[in-house]
Amino acid sequence: MQGLVIKSLSGDFTVFSNHQNYICKPKGLFKYQEKLVKVGDKVVFDPETLIIDEVLPRKNDLIRPAIANIDKIFCVFSVKEPELNLNLLDRLLSIFTYHNLHCLIIFTKLDLLTDYQDIDVLIQYYQKIGYAVYTSASALDLEAIKKEISQSICAFAGQSGVGKSTLLNLFDESLNIKTDVISKALGRGKHTTRHVELLPLFDGWVADTPGFGTVDFSFDDLLSFSHSFVEFFHHSSSCKYPKCLHLEEPDCFIKTMVQKHEILPSRYENYVLFSQEIKQTLKNKY
Repeated sequence: MQGLVIKSLSGDFTVFSNHQNYICKPKGLFKYQEKLVKVGDKVVFDPETLIIDEVLPRKNDLIRPAIANIDKIFCVFSVKEPELNLNLLDRLLSIFTYHNLHCLIIFTKLDLLTDYQDIDVLIQYYQKIGYAVYTSASALDLEAIKKEISQSICAFAGQSGVGKSTLLNLFDESLNIKTDVISKALGRGKHTTRHVELLPLFDGWVADTPGFGTVDFSFDDLLSFSHSFVEFFHHSSSCKYPKCLHLEEPDCFIKTMVQKHEILPSRYENYVLFSQEIKQTLKNKY
């Protein structure tokens, strides 16, 4: 019998099949094959013994958090309380794009702003480079998000305290996800979501996961990483060198675009920071 793993907790896996939930365990052989069952996995299981016999091939796979077969990832970021973290936003967009995941952006807490100019610039820029951007303050955007969720397995990523759980509860109060409480001393949220779980919503599934601040940020090489910044990849053919990394190379078209403010300065600043981090990681690895 085939089903979808919708929850993982303390070694037990909830498998949804034919409108029914089964609490299952993976067969012992999986431990020796180093094959971990993850939320989002499509599995073959025995409804009588409640043993998962097989994990079907995945279309994508994240290490942290442990989740597979995601159709869409909503990167949810508050504009205030906590302050907008563009470094983390670009980090998430980069690694998810690298893994060929469909990324969308949601900005929350716009009601706390007194000036919308800066956020409008950001929204227009991320839309220009190809990402769908929504705000929780717009009724039209909320309807659009509902349509995006329908018939899909979706994840909501972002640091704690940005309003992921509040947003999901706004869609459906029966989800009853505990909302974040902001620590005034730290200016960030306290973790309230401790496990990964898929929740049924609008004929689709949504995952409310622990904070993505520690998302696995691994790349095979710097060139692969450079392609994960979509606007850099789009214009890279205009650089002098075919494998330009847009760092110290002369006649780099990307750096010219940054100087002309055709590329958002914060995007390039984060790109340079991430490049240094990946260089060090690769150096330590080899």
